[in-house]
Amino acid sequence: MKELTLTMPYEEDWQTKEAFKTLRTNLLFCGSEVRAVGITSCTENEGKSTVSMGLCANLAQIGKRVILLDCDLRKSVLVSRYKIDEEIVGLSHYLSGQAEKEEVIYRTNVEGMDMALAGIVPPNPTELLGNQRFQTLVQELREEYDYVVLDTPPLGKVVDSIVVSEYLDGMALVVSANMVSRKYVERIAGQLERAEAKLLGVIVNKVSRRAKKYGYGYGYGYGYGYGYGYGEEYGHTPKKEEE
Repeated sequence: MKELTLTMPYEEDWQTKEAFKTLRTNLLFCGSEVRAVGITSCTENEGKSTVSMGLCANLAQIGKRVILLDCDLRKSVLVSRYKIDEEIVGLSHYLSGQAEKEEVIYRTNVEGMDMALAGIVPPNPTELLGNQRFQTLVQELREEYDYVVLDTPPLGKVVDSIVVSEYLDGMALVVSANMVSRKYVERIAGQLERAEAKLLGVIVNKVSRRAKKYGYGYGYGYGYGYGYGYGEEYGHTPKKEEE
């Protein structure tokens, strides 16, 4: 198995560490039957890949065997983030029948955590994620790992996350504070509900330091509550906070 050296893409301060521990704990309390989980967002740059990576690393820290699947076949943040120069044999190769499962799984330097990267950009990503090979892959990985975490494309851009949700135990929605409106988030959550995908919760990301003073940080919640004052319509850029 090939190896991949990872560095955690988030600030290792106390609050962030505790927030990821809380996220991990809440996932564990979803029950033993919730083991294949998709992470999506409303739009780009909300931090879903960072959350996916952090969740996997924190699960591995307590002895869980976990694998992260980079299912953003159109625009992989993870491939660009790690500036991998070698040609990656990834999910697009496996799903198109050009590689076997063992060829696309990388062992990482985080003990207990493996990863499969997206691979080259295919002309038909939605069709690949909906084919039988993908369903078989998720089923087999569920048998081999304690948790399978999928970093999926933003649901406000493409329907890929809806397609993969059919094979998962639940989806979590990453929302960047003050980046999208509550109305827009509700619309995206409604897409998941209409597809009969189980919405495990909302993870609020990129909360300001000032907000953290009042107990906000990375947050994971059941149900559908916010309390962060989303008022801007989608596409509006909020004003910067005064120093």
